Amino acid sequence: MAMQALIWMRIINQTKEDAMAISEINVRNQFRGKVKEIIFGPVVSEVDVETQHGIVTSVITSRSIQDLDLKVGSEVIALVKSTEVSIAKIGG
Repeated sequence: MAMQALIWMRIINQTKEDAMAISEINVRNQFRGKVKEIIFGPVVSEVDVETQHGIVTSVITSRSIQDLDLKVGSEVIALVKSTEVSIAKIGG
């Protein structure tokens, strides 16, 4: 099962001195996981995060991947904030 959404990601236990620590956030849909795959593009890239609920795919800027120093195996939290949820009927 794969879920796709535009999401923000934040590295857990980031070691950079200037890293922002998140103590509270209003996003309720949070999925802790590890980066499974990164498909790089010139402007935006896809990041697959393996969570206990399945794969969450994020499309973020390639610059954000560099700024967050994301790599396969990085521990992250995928934050999903959406204004719409669509339903598709399966079968007949």
